[in-house]
Amino acid sequence: MTQAVRHDSMRARNLELVLGEVSRRGPLTRAALAELTGLTKSTVSKLVGDLLDAGLLAETGPARAGERGRPGVEVVLSGGRVASLGLEVNVDYLAVCLLDLARAVRFTKRRERDNRGSRPATVLRELEKLATEALGEASALGLTVAGAVLAVSGPVGDGVVFSAPNLGWRDVRAAAMLRLPVPVDLDNEANLGALGELWFGTGGGDFLYVSGEVGIGAGLVVGGSLFRGAHGLAGELGHVVVSPAGPPCRCGAAGCLETYAGQEALLTAAGVRSVPDLVAALESGANAAVEACTAAGEALGHALASAVNLLDLDHIVLGGIFAALFPWLAPAADPVLAARLGRLRGSVPTLTASTLRGDAATLGAAGRTIHRILDDPGPFLSRD
Repeated sequence: MTQAVRHDSMRARNLELVLGEVSRRGPLTRAALAELTGLTKSTVSKLVGDLLDAGLLAETGPARAGERGRPGVEVVLSGGRVASLGLEVNVDYLAVCLLDLARAVRFTKRRERDNRGSRPATVLRELEKLATEALGEASALGLTVAGAVLAVSGPVGDGVVFSAPNLGWRDVRAAAMLRLPVPVDLDNEANLGALGELWFGTGGGDFLYVSGEVGIGAGLVVGGSLFRGAHGLAGELGHVVVSPAGPPCRCGAAGCLETYAGQEALLTAAGVRSVPDLVAALESGANAAVEACTAAGEALGHALASAVNLLDLDHIVLGGIFAALFPWLAPAADPVLAARLGRLRGSVPTLTASTLRGDAATLGAAGRTIHRILDDPGPFLSRD
């Protein structure tokens, strides 16, 4: 390895160290950064200068009282120059989110659209319109968009949506089909929802994020990182069988959780047309709506008990429409979890509702690019 290569490698590591400390801890002086990273003050000063020039850090003013000697100037993550896009194709909507490096949402938009039966190219052209609107907003704000990540409700890998039965997609290179002036990656909606919950919600440590939409997916976070499985396909909770003699599922099996607790199953059982209508019916105490959520909650409890027996989790976060329906689903799911797990474990996992509701996946998608920059800021620095 040549000296130049070693120097570049060390510089990249040191840039990551400095930016990471500011990201995790908030405003810090150069002196504090030197102490936290173990780097010399002169090295930190040069690195901070480079990050300031690149617009990744910004100075905020003198340090808070308490530091010895002359107060230094604190630096924070800058939200003024670099941003990322989170995109989502779900069964009945499209969404976009523009996020700056300081993790502030600068633009968000959701368009209700039934995407079932539509050609992938047609759906993606509509998503391009939303993305272009977000890119225009970024330009007006003086932000450079470093990249985009697309969330799709189905198993994905190597840029391909392998199978999304609720969309009717199979082997679709969705990211490559988007005609945008920024690089686009692809990931599963529930995985990105789990990352959104980890970075922007109440998730922490080990937890299972369950995305309730027309389909039901799950993302598993272990030790603060997403668990993807051997082929990146972990988390198909909606196709856990809760009753082998149950209704046929779009996946080809029968009695899957999705046929009891998926959005369409819930609306049909409750005799309503939309989730807001279902919530209104539940709040009014309508029998059909209450019974539909009770049955869905019990089925969800059985599927979650199987997941907990396998994974030994203590925390489950319900997202998507499950967050809105949490007051009616949890009372039905909890007794099932207690009956199936209490004797073996001595305790049952905590069920909580996502505070992000339907925004978890787009936030997670946008956050992935932000974290890529924080992990390797070197490519975003100007070179002389």
